[in-house]
Amino acid sequence: MKKHTFKVIILLLLIITVFSCKKNNSSENKTTNFVQENYDKIETSISMRDGVKLFTSIYTPKDKSKTYPILMQRTPYSARPYGVDKYKSKIAPNEHLMNEGNIVVYQDVRGRWMSEGTYDNMRAYIPNKIDSTFVDESSDTYDTIDWLVKNVENNNGNVGTWGISYPGFYSTYSAIDAHPALKAASPQACIGDFFFDDFHHNGAYLLSYFRATPLFGTPKDTPTDSSWYKIPDIKTKDQYQFFLDAGPLSNLDHYFEYEKLDNPALKNSNNASDFFWEELKEHPNYDEVWQSKGIIQHLKNIKPHVATMIVGGEFDAEDLYGPLETYKTIEKYNPENYNTIVFGPWSHGQWASTKPTNSVGNYYFGDSISIKFQEQIETKFFNHFLKGTGDKNTGLPEAYVYDSGKKEWNSYNSWPPKNTKKTTLFLSDNQKLTTDKEKETGLKFISDIKKPVPYSEDIKSVFTPRKYMTDDQRFAARRGDVLVFETDVLENEFTLAGDIFAKLQVATTGTDADWIVKVIDVHPSDVEETNKNMQKHLKLSNFHLMVRSEVMRGKFRNSFSNPEPFKPNKKTEVTIKLQDVHHTFKKGHKLQIQVQSTWFPLIDLNPQTYVDNIFKATKEDFKTQTHTVFTSSRIEFTTLE
Repeated sequence: MKKHTFKVIILLLLIITVFSCKKNNSSENKTTNFVQENYDKIETSISMRDGVKLFTSIYTPKDKSKTYPILMQRTPYSARPYGVDKYKSKIAPNEHLMNEGNIVVYQDVRGRWMSEGTYDNMRAYIPNKIDSTFVDESSDTYDTIDWLVKNVENNNGNVGTWGISYPGFYSTYSAIDAHPALKAASPQACIGDFFFDDFHHNGAYLLSYFRATPLFGTPKDTPTDSSWYKIPDIKTKDQYQFFLDAGPLSNLDHYFEYEKLDNPALKNSNNASDFFWEELKEHPNYDEVWQSKGIIQHLKNIKPHVATMIVGGEFDAEDLYGPLETYKTIEKYNPENYNTIVFGPWSHGQWASTKPTNSVGNYYFGDSISIKFQEQIETKFFNHFLKGTGDKNTGLPEAYVYDSGKKEWNSYNSWPPKNTKKTTLFLSDNQKLTTDKEKETGLKFISDIKKPVPYSEDIKSVFTPRKYMTDDQRFAARRGDVLVFETDVLENEFTLAGDIFAKLQVATTGTDADWIVKVIDVHPSDVEETNKNMQKHLKLSNFHLMVRSEVMRGKFRNSFSNPEPFKPNKKTEVTIKLQDVHHTFKKGHKLQIQVQSTWFPLIDLNPQTYVDNIFKATKEDFKTQTHTVFTSSRIEFTTLE
């Protein structure tokens, strides 16, 4: 009897397991097959004005009883999957736009994946195109849109572009010399300038992006549906120790030797720009190469028929400069255009997620934030301009910005808001931030090149770091080479709403140095432990939330194009612009400033002796130095009145 009962139980468990698996698979297939069930797929190559053909995937609703707008993303990341019988599991900017029906287009940009031509990492805009041989991403977008509206059935003649990160850059590009059919563009986490986004921050090289270099700049000589680049294998999870042991940047060259040996597109090339690592090495300053690739300066004449909605993450480690400067430049030079910004509590591209919980790293901001953005902001924007009246009466705010301290959205008629003022705090002795400048003293610390300040206490190797933007900074505050300044416990709220300038007075025994400033929200010790998904070794009690941070490579303090050394032991001004924030320091919290000179291996190690090109520095150039920060230094905040 017992044996029979046991068999019955086992059989029931097997039935339940099989049913559960079928149910889960059914649910997964429903999500995966929605596109295939509701869309037809076309693959084609569209000829550009110079004859180069760009691979394009087109998803059109099966319901042909009405017309639809076209939503297009141009990407260097691949329009895969390739094959007319192979479908993406999700298309369009979000599920709402996918479910309600739109013509959705993905295109491999020139020189990438299945498209012909030569790729250029942030191809420079050509303002005056004399003939068909003069091409850029603007002309490629124009030619693509022109073909689509003339050849894709059931389109209503309206086109929108969107994209995150690099695709966001191409969305910005689409608004320059725009095709008449382009009615809406939403550049999201869009690159603005490579000397201030992604691979550089104010001249400092982001060493943490080293492994990503081949992905963004290895050329190919023929269309391909397979990866042709190789990601370096550093064979360790401890990236801090790896880069410390590696020494000067020139010691990393051998990780890319295979590219020149194995890559047909590089074998006979002497052009540094053909491989991104070489381009970085040969152009350490903000020269004509980086200046020409920047897109911000070309946003002064956006056609009024193109509505723009710029989207960015307040804690985006990769592209924070780009979205803010894109919005501000369009707004400044095109005041009559419909131009808005959404700035939320997100890391890079996190607003595209459908996860209900919204955390950046260890810090929890709320639930359904990204989902509500997709439904109530993004979908409404595209539908108004592509399916609706297309006027400026969208019902959306000019600036929809999240207060990361109060954890709530605010709507403004401009960004930064008009009701702001400048508030200055001075770095003072005894680790104090004061409203009045006190008697000047010099605070010294040793910057040891063998023990640089880590940017994170995590032991890991990450492809592109993101979590650190909200990391608890207690680990840094407790080091001797990090200067700490903070207010008393706040008796009233203090709301930042705009950019921050750190105006440091410094000196060094060397001839160069990096200067890093971090703005930190110190939580009370008795705060309620409400954070979700926090690492087990941390607590919200006394949490040092990094609100904003930035680096300035000292030799670029006066000019990014013409670097100059420091004079040893001479007091020198270094100004650092920290990108915009919207954060309320609540009653009972403290505002803290940390100042340091290394941030490793987020950025490369400064030799602390002046060299013309840090990519060619030798081991002998690296020297431990003593730095001084004077208490005449000040931090200028943009605050709500």
